[in-house]
Amino acid sequence: MPKQRITKEMVVNTAFEIARSQGMEQVLVKNIADKMGCSVQPIYSYCRNMAGLRQDVARKAAQFIQAYLSARIDEKDFFRSTGSAYIQLAREEPHLFRIFILHPRSGISSLEDLYQAEANPHMAEFIADALHISTAQARQLHLHMMIYTIGIGTIFSVTTPGISTDEICLQQEAAYQAFLAQALRTLP
Repeated sequence: MPKQRITKEMVVNTAFEIARSQGMEQVLVKNIADKMGCSVQPIYSYCRNMAGLRQDVARKAAQFIQAYLSARIDEKDFFRSTGSAYIQLAREEPHLFRIFILHPRSGISSLEDLYQAEANPHMAEFIADALHISTAQARQLHLHMMIYTIGIGTIFSVTTPGISTDEICLQQEAAYQAFLAQALRTLP
């Protein structure tokens, strides 16, 4: 039987599957080689260092997450369904959620910096139009919900046996209502 040719794409895909099922900390040359049924040599030929491979895995995770979220967002309730999709991601793909949320971010020294780096630049206008509030109010609401969803999603992704999805969704909705009321009170 001829030897199978190992490609970089095969290595990255295998590393992604390990990260998805076991977490990024298990993306190790030995684990990749074991899963691929080969020696560590082909892995080392594509991965001069683990940091580069982990960056490739993180990019693949980001692509997966974009597709995952897009498939679960309701165009008629875009803002709420986006938050719900992140919670569903935390439940169904906890390792990928943590890779996505917990990756290092440089150049962030304020929540405004985080918002600028992470939020869609048109989201505040979209929320303002949908909820008939000012762009400033929408921005405040979006930032609060982004912080809350990241936090509760992280809690959801690391708890065992796990908090019920209903409890998490009720909390998220309560936070949305509270933050909306606050935005309506504090900004013109």
